[in-house]
Amino acid sequence: MEGNDVAGWLERSELLIGRDAILTFQESHVLLVGLGGVGSFAGEFLVRAGIGQITIIDGDVVDPTNKNRQLQALNSTIGKSKVELLRERYLDINPDIKINCIDHFMIPEDMEKLLRNNSYDFILDCIDSVQPKLNLIQLARASKMKFISSMGAGGKLDPAAIRIADISQTKECKFAQTVKKLLKRRGIRDRILVVYSEEIQPKEALKMTNGANYKKSYYGTISYMPALFGLFMASEVIRRLGRLKKKKLH
Repeated sequence: MEGNDVAGWLERSELLIGRDAILTFQESHVLLVGLGGVGSFAGEFLVRAGIGQITIIDGDVVDPTNKNRQLQALNSTIGKSKVELLRERYLDINPDIKINCIDHFMIPEDMEKLLRNNSYDFILDCIDSVQPKLNLIQLARASKMKFISSMGAGGKLDPAAIRIADISQTKECKFAQTVKKLLKRRGIRDRILVVYSEEIQPKEALKMTNGANYKKSYYGTISYMPALFGLFMASEVIRRLGRLKKKKLH
């Protein structure tokens, strides 16, 4: 796409939000960290909105247990790189999109270098492990770039309980409680935009682990909740980048 051209496949989006917003999206660069149930769908919605450049990060491959909630998880993709699968998918949606792929888990030093050497119009934190999430939140906050973080979609069933707010305002989310507690130790209490759910998580949906992959436990998940978290995140990013006003229902 050149100059002020808008691709024909974005005609209906342009009809709703206008040419200026579409052109802004085409010039925007977003960073998406974590391509699981939340991140895979968040990226999908951003790409279909016409985002011009996206950097995606995940070092994982598709596991059979991913099929209940992750966009790229199919029988045919088990064992394949999540980053590579989504790169191919995004290019099939928009051949003009610029995609930067990082197919490994990043240590804090590498992430710090990435944020120092690049400028992103929005950062989406879709990491589901506590320590890597804490590191990204701290670095993103220090970078002064806009960012949004996903809290826990596990153990949730009610779409109507999903909220977007500052992390200091979250409630009934065990994951957010843990993140808040640990962030306070780093001197961080607020100014972190998050998506979370106010639905109370059932105790019987929790499973303890051996602590592998930074996880000591995890909640059961249903197909649509991580996707909805990704939808809410993408919606917030799209509205803020395009300066689209939220309509109030009366």
